Amino acid sequence: MTVKKEAAVKKTAKVIKVPPLSHRKIRLAALLAVMGPGVIAGLSDDDPAGITTYSQLGAKYGYRLLWVLVLSTFALILFQDLGSRIGVVTRQGLIGLVRQKYGARSGVFSASSLILANIGTMTAEFAGIAAAGQLFGLSKFLSVPIAGLLVTFLVLRGSFGRVEKVFFLLSAVFLSYVLAGILAHPDWGKALHGMVIPTMPFTKDAIFIATATLGTTLAPWGLAFIQSYAVDKRLTRDDLKLLRVDVWTGSLLTGIIGFFVVVTCAATLNREGVFNITDASQAAIALKPLAGTLAKDLFAIGLVGAALLAASILPLSTAYSVSDLTGRPAALDDGYAEAPLFYGTFAAITVISAILVLLPGAPLITILLWTQVLNAILLLPLLCYMFGIARDRRLMGEYGAGKRMQSIYVLIIGMIAICIGCMIWFSFH
Repeated sequence: MTVKKEAAVKKTAKVIKVPPLSHRKIRLAALLAVMGPGVIAGLSDDDPAGITTYSQLGAKYGYRLLWVLVLSTFALILFQDLGSRIGVVTRQGLIGLVRQKYGARSGVFSASSLILANIGTMTAEFAGIAAAGQLFGLSKFLSVPIAGLLVTFLVLRGSFGRVEKVFFLLSAVFLSYVLAGILAHPDWGKALHGMVIPTMPFTKDAIFIATATLGTTLAPWGLAFIQSYAVDKRLTRDDLKLLRVDVWTGSLLTGIIGFFVVVTCAATLNREGVFNITDASQAAIALKPLAGTLAKDLFAIGLVGAALLAASILPLSTAYSVSDLTGRPAALDDGYAEAPLFYGTFAAITVISAILVLLPGAPLITILLWTQVLNAILLLPLLCYMFGIARDRRLMGEYGAGKRMQSIYVLIIGMIAICIGCMIWFSFH
């Protein structure tokens, strides 16, 4: 090679030389690669049932019970962090681990209860889609089948990476609740007071809405989903620190969205004496004369996004759990031929729930009531199972819960047991 050619090669090499990535950029890239389970599982808890509960909380009690939402968010952070850690360390879903550690009966009980409760909750998601569609002039006989086809096509035809990107896109719609809250011009001082100073009217309705807030924030299907999703994402123990950031971010965003829903309804409905809201679509309609058409539309758009995200996650959570129980393949990257039970369960839950919403005269209130009871019945044993797994050094090794965390878990489980007991008692009295 001539001297001139060597010089030209060196010059070209200098031109195409890539500068080294900074440590900060490498960490950011690593975080983006890990993100998913926490944010998606957390925000999916803000489903139509959750938005309705938060709307009722703000409409009936103003800012007074915001502290309940703070405690619920704290419990969500700890148990979703535990669920994701168990999934990464054991490489198994929650229901499969319950069967392995506590026996087949416990596994079948957990899976069966989860299936029944999820059908009821999924029905609520489609009811939310129907209600939101009607706000924009769409019949439920059009909006519900379209939504069912959308979520089914998304999961059955998409790869894991593509599905996750759509979940993130749907999660972005929750910003509409933040904007609706700002447009409502809430009293931020009263909101801060309600967050840090606990007050509780000793009435049936107040205890019920407080318990419902805890139950809708810390949903059993969300706990089952985050563990299986962490396994499906193929995260390793090296990812645990970044996964914790993801879980905390998702759980905090869940609480923040709930906060803005509460303050929106407190600043408008409660202030104007509108105390009784039976669903989130009614809250959206009531907002129009109080905070304007934009606030009403933003609230409705948030309801559609929340319903679509939850309608994708709920049957996915059920499919993971059924596959875990039976030891069958459960991964979004698997084709239908490789995981027929996984995809079949997803499709069945979606179709059954959509049909229930479209049936003339379907007892939706009864379905939702029994769903609440089943969720309550399931939540407590699931938390106890998770606590037992967290203490098991054979399963968790060095990642097991220490004595301090065990004490905190026991305290939260005890508080939830009292709340669930109250909810069940009031459901029948």
